[in-house]
Amino acid sequence: MPPISNTGNLVPLFAAEPSAETQTTAQLLQLSSHLQTSLDLETILVGFSDDLQDLVAHDGLDYRDVSRDVAFARGEKARHRLNYDLTINGEALGSLGLSRRRKFLAEETQLLESLLCALLYPLRNALLYRAALQAAHKDPLTGVGNRAAFDQALAREIELAQRHRRDLGMIVIDIDHFKVINDDHGHAAGDCLLKAMAATAERSIRLTDRLFRYGGEEFVVLLPETDSRGVRRLAERIRRRVADMDACCEGRAIPITASFGVACLRADETGEAFFKRADTALYAAKQGGRNRTCVAAD
Repeated sequence: MPPISNTGNLVPLFAAEPSAETQTTAQLLQLSSHLQTSLDLETILVGFSDDLQDLVAHDGLDYRDVSRDVAFARGEKARHRLNYDLTINGEALGSLGLSRRRKFLAEETQLLESLLCALLYPLRNALLYRAALQAAHKDPLTGVGNRAAFDQALAREIELAQRHRRDLGMIVIDIDHFKVINDDHGHAAGDCLLKAMAATAERSIRLTDRLFRYGGEEFVVLLPETDSRGVRRLAERIRRRVADMDACCEGRAIPITASFGVACLRADETGEAFFKRADTALYAAKQGGRNRTCVAAD
């Protein structure tokens, strides 16, 4: 079997006049072996594109799976395209497209369709791995990010904000008298209210903002590129919507309110210190009568 070059591309096979079928089989095995070395979806798609380039030249490759909310594109879109819906054992794996400026030849299309078989199992494994990672970072009750996801996102957002000197806001939210709600209405009603709270907050934030369930009845929102005024404005919007929401749980309408602590990242501040300031502001809102927003000192 010919070696894989340092660039990771497949080396065209030139044996002593091998048959087209034998050559394609060898290329398929080589490609399959290469793609199975990773579980990262982007790495697999980039590797497939690189390895394919010497065999079926293309200017752009794109992949999309709407059901899994996955989209990937590489290179440039061009006039001539080949599109394929990928399946394995009846399971849909999304769609793959190749494009280039000149028309694809019939023999290139035939070769590509044969080599796509090498992509299917590595692609499915990468999608399963991606889903497992997402599940590990999702709160099973509310569907928002969990504490682990928050810790990871906070570190990333702080690094970006400090590197580019951008604003970063945080809102810490706590449902008022949640223990009393659980005691009076039961834990099923409490779970219902937690889901309603998360849904209301998600409808209130921007696409660039991130909502997490920090633990118990406490939630956190991270707001990239948002100053103190903008963070407070959003906190107040969520607070009003929570107080006004008509939550019917276990056949009963249960009114709730929440308290909010707001902070904006300081220069060179750690994630721990950042969260502590927002949480301290939340405590002040609780002490000040609940159902209000308090802003941490800059």
